[in-house]
Amino acid sequence: MTDMSMYLAEFFGTMILVLLGDGVVANVVLNKTKGKDSGWIVITTGWGLAVAMGVYVTGWVSGAHINPAVTIGQAAVGNFSWALVPGYLIFQVLGGFTGAVLVYLSYKEHFDASVKADKEFSALGIFATVPGIRNITWNFITEAIGTAMLLIGILGILNGNNNAGALGALLVGFLVWSIGLSLGGPTGYAINPARDLGPRIAHALLPIHDKKGSNWAYGLIVPIFGPIVGGVIGATVYQLFLSTVM
Repeated sequence: MTDMSMYLAEFFGTMILVLLGDGVVANVVLNKTKGKDSGWIVITTGWGLAVAMGVYVTGWVSGAHINPAVTIGQAAVGNFSWALVPGYLIFQVLGGFTGAVLVYLSYKEHFDASVKADKEFSALGIFATVPGIRNITWNFITEAIGTAMLLIGILGILNGNNNAGALGALLVGFLVWSIGLSLGGPTGYAINPARDLGPRIAHALLPIHDKKGSNWAYGLIVPIFGPIVGGVIGATVYQLFLSTVM
């Protein structure tokens, strides 16, 4: 595979992830949709399946990191070339941005209907993560813990001794589903800088009617650096303490 083919795979994998992931949030949150108010279990299930679909489509080309925290975590423990990291990160963010734009186009009328029904409505939570209780320190810790679990889980699932094979992508989707159900409450579980940054940029640029702010004071810290720190910790813990046991 050429470097560009891997970069494009990361773009499309992340685009699929965000299209289906932000898409399920839009379906649950926006007015007059078929999934209105169907709840957190629907959202977490949608995100888990979104991850699985992104991995199945592109994993054979690039490994389907579709997440800068996975890319940097793998590089930090020597499982991935640092030379490829900048390209992966750029195309992951671009994919996240594109997926979010496609969600907006899919639900344009419902964004408008939601604003008309409630002048206080904010679309940001459909695109990017918003904490339930804003506390930068604790929000950061939550994201780091969730992403550490993500890397430990991914490396465990893909360990050759488990013989996951073609089921690996689905099991990674189950992992993300589990993280969302168990650890997603405080911050909305970004656990992926591209999943948050790309859509947050889209939110800032799209002509959303009566749009509120994009909350960059939070978005440039917690959902970017929390997952990166957690990803490095998780990959390191697995490499040092678990891979040698199996």
